[in-house]
Amino acid sequence: MSHLILAINPGSTSTKIGLFKDDESIFMESIEHDREELAKFSDLPTQKHFRLQLVLKVLEEHGYKPNMLSAVVGRGGLLPTINSGGYKVNEKMKDWVSRSLGGAHASNLGSLLADLVAHEAGCDAYIYDAVSAGFLPDIAAVTGFPEIERKSLSHVLNSRAQSIQYAKSVGKNFEDLNIIIAHLGGGVSLSVYEKGKFMDSVSDDIGPFSPERSGGAPLMDFTDFCFDSGLQKGELKKRIRGNGGLFAHLGTTDVRKVEEMISAGDKRARTVLHAMCYNIAKSIGSLATVLCGTVDAIIITGGIAKSDFVTSKITERVEFIAPVIIMPGEYELEALAAGALRIVSGVESANEL
Repeated sequence: MSHLILAINPGSTSTKIGLFKDDESIFMESIEHDREELAKFSDLPTQKHFRLQLVLKVLEEHGYKPNMLSAVVGRGGLLPTINSGGYKVNEKMKDWVSRSLGGAHASNLGSLLADLVAHEAGCDAYIYDAVSAGFLPDIAAVTGFPEIERKSLSHVLNSRAQSIQYAKSVGKNFEDLNIIIAHLGGGVSLSVYEKGKFMDSVSDDIGPFSPERSGGAPLMDFTDFCFDSGLQKGELKKRIRGNGGLFAHLGTTDVRKVEEMISAGDKRARTVLHAMCYNIAKSIGSLATVLCGTVDAIIITGGIAKSDFVTSKITERVEFIAPVIIMPGEYELEALAAGALRIVSGVESANEL
């Protein structure tokens, strides 16, 4: 029996969807959203019905109806720390992401959209390899604030999928290799795997800045900024995740436009983009210590990995650690669909919060 699976990967300004018949792609499409149009909504969860209609429209344009689906799977958001793998969307999960209890992030829309489409289809909704998947070892979780523990938040879905794909390409198993992987998109996150086991990560609020996120900053200066800026809590979080990074410096989140600015002689643009690369390289170096320097490969992936400027600047600083592998783009829709297929086929069981 074949299964028709719809995968949904919401981003800050796009909703990517893919329809799969078992492990075969029928179509994949990115629905782009205008930033000004999205700004009309009070927060990310309130965008769900707007995005739902666009998803259903694309599905219909390709000649498919919701009731033809076997399952719907969305990208997992900022949930409590959970294991990797699949989870069934339930009321607890929807309440968590609707109230942004783990923070505001576009991936929170994944379970909400999957649930809405699944309701139309009369099937189950799942998430797979959520952003919050991965328990940190105790020594990695402790911070200088007893009240605050580090939690892992990274692009788990694409990072694991690309790492597994790389291992296959060199005739190895994922469980045989020590890998550091940097996912470069609207947000930047890094993770490290020792013999296939997740060991640590660098999330977008403590690591390098990115096209739309501020990354880490000196705490004393940040404290002054918090109290002196007059920004409310929600506004401040938006500066950190959404209106930070390249956007705050240069007014765009598009690295291609920044490169055009550089080509036109904009020295400020060159410095800022170079600084982003420098900080990504520093984070890669820090994760090498987790493996005591025994690193088989450093993988650079995500949409920004298509930029030769970015990848070359990072590579020149970290290639002494291990071979640098550029795997541009992302395979998140394929990874989502493959995970859901294993669940509906009975190969894996879905967890629940």
